[in-house]
Amino acid sequence: MRRTDPEGHGPVRFGPPDPEDGLPVLPELSAVLAAAASRAGAEPVGGGPALLDAACGYGDRRGLPAAPDRVAVAPGAPALLVALPAAIGGDVLVPRPCAAWWAPYARLLRRPAFHVPTPAESGGVPDSYALLETVRRMRAEGGDPRLLVLSVADDPTATVAPPELLHETVEAAVGEGLHLVSDETWRDTLHDPHGTVLLSPAEMLPDRVTVVTDLVGALLPPGWPAAVARFPAGEEGIALHARVLDVLTALDARVAAPIAAAAVYALSEPEPVTARVADSVRLHALLAAAAHRAVVAAGAVSRPPSCGRHLYVDLTPLAPALTARGVGDAQELEDFLTVRLGMPAPGGHRFGDELEAPRVRLSTAPLLGGTAGLRAECLRTSEPLELPHVRDALAHLTSVFDDLRDDARRRESPR
Repeated sequence: MRRTDPEGHGPVRFGPPDPEDGLPVLPELSAVLAAAASRAGAEPVGGGPALLDAACGYGDRRGLPAAPDRVAVAPGAPALLVALPAAIGGDVLVPRPCAAWWAPYARLLRRPAFHVPTPAESGGVPDSYALLETVRRMRAEGGDPRLLVLSVADDPTATVAPPELLHETVEAAVGEGLHLVSDETWRDTLHDPHGTVLLSPAEMLPDRVTVVTDLVGALLPPGWPAAVARFPAGEEGIALHARVLDVLTALDARVAAPIAAAAVYALSEPEPVTARVADSVRLHALLAAAAHRAVVAAGAVSRPPSCGRHLYVDLTPLAPALTARGVGDAQELEDFLTVRLGMPAPGGHRFGDELEAPRVRLSTAPLLGGTAGLRAECLRTSEPLELPHVRDALAHLTSVFDDLRDDARRRESPR
């Protein structure tokens, strides 16, 4: 089995950060942090009682109940994605594409990370037949697959996996003896929460799934790191929880006391927090839909975004125009679009896709404007797409892709 370290531009060790919301910090959240700023210490490893209780309440409201002794809080999901493979051992399987930060943390532990293709309907969850074939080949070649990381609300594809697809993949994984880690960082960012069915693997198999939620997905600013892990029920979950705490202790991975106070407030979901989450999701859903219309109209391929603050774009149909501009792979496409768009456009190779595939992830936060005032204005209006600076940003994005479309048409061979 060939691992998926891209070649030609050097291995991609660490990818771009998660898509940010780009909005001013919620004032009530800032007040909680400020009130706790004099607390110079940190939480115990895994979180103190108040933090664990708040995390349990958050899970309960989503149909994922757990007692505090099955929950751990760490300073960001990356610490948990180091601790879990270290505690479980063996080789790691991830979808193709997947969040940019998953595979590098397995490689830090010298654990092979193998990518499994996702189906056409959505990203984040591997195709069940491809998963079975990958596991078979790994074992035939001496591998030891033990852990599958997946996400039903996905970065980078911004899609939500259908429950029937998830069910098939979870059954296949469990049949092969794999432990599942479900990254549910983006579950609270569904663009149409009433029209989208999001099912956690932990609801299907509570004794075989660890759920990881990074609070930067919806509840905390990106510079305030805190993430929750909910461990499986039963003796296996208890043992895994203990081993993960050992790793977190070795890393001294503790949440700073002021951040913990903010996390307790956010996880408790008072009205200011839920209102801000709803407003942010609505805003980014509108921007993502507008960006999606622009890239699809130009001839690129993109699944309609249904969660998060991003979309994933395949520019294969525009290859003639890209080739004419000296763009031959995803790294060159990243460099080209980052300059032309004036915003980050990380290539698909950072998410486990082939280097040769011309794919990028586009985030919506840069469309909100370049100042805190402009971005706050987007929150206050009922029609953010009509704001002049947002209109200009979308028009610029549209023009860049339209130029590629027009150039590609000119370079098509006459029939």
